[in-house]
Amino acid sequence: MVSKSQILLKSGSKSGLKLRLRKIIFLFIIPVIINFTGCCVYSFTGASVPQHLKTVAIPIAEDRSGSGEPGLKETLTDQLIQKFINDNTLQVTEKVNADALLECVILPLSDAPAVVSAGENVQARRITLNIQVTYKDLVKRKTIFDKKFSNYGDYPADGTISQRRNAIEVAV
Repeated sequence: MVSKSQILLKSGSKSGLKLRLRKIIFLFIIPVIINFTGCCVYSFTGASVPQHLKTVAIPIAEDRSGSGEPGLKETLTDQLIQKFINDNTLQVTEKVNADALLECVILPLSDAPAVVSAGENVQARRITLNIQVTYKDLVKRKTIFDKKFSNYGDYPADGTISQRRNAIEVAV
């Protein structure tokens, strides 16, 4: 038979365990969750653009690809300008009036097999476009970033010039 004091002792140990668990949760788990959620907040609204920058100049990209692709630098520049117009974080303007400058250099373009089937037959080719981008703050006269970007587009191995051109536009 179990006495009343044994029941109280058992129930007291359960509440003591609950109290310890609450302390562990409060002291360790909650701060980890708060810290993690704070790290994961990201904004695509242009919040990373310094407040003093209102305008950007985007000159025609320099083509160092050696590919001889007609209109490649114009296509890249036009699409980049359109992205800034659609994003509306910085007003696109001429270099003499700009607070920032975005310069692009098209690096060597690769055109290699992407899908090879049995018997080493090439089914698709992949065009990879590599671009060096330099973003400069003209107000404070400093480089904000200087990075390489890469993207690709695929087209059939026996594809037409038009299909190859579409793959390049996808890569852009």
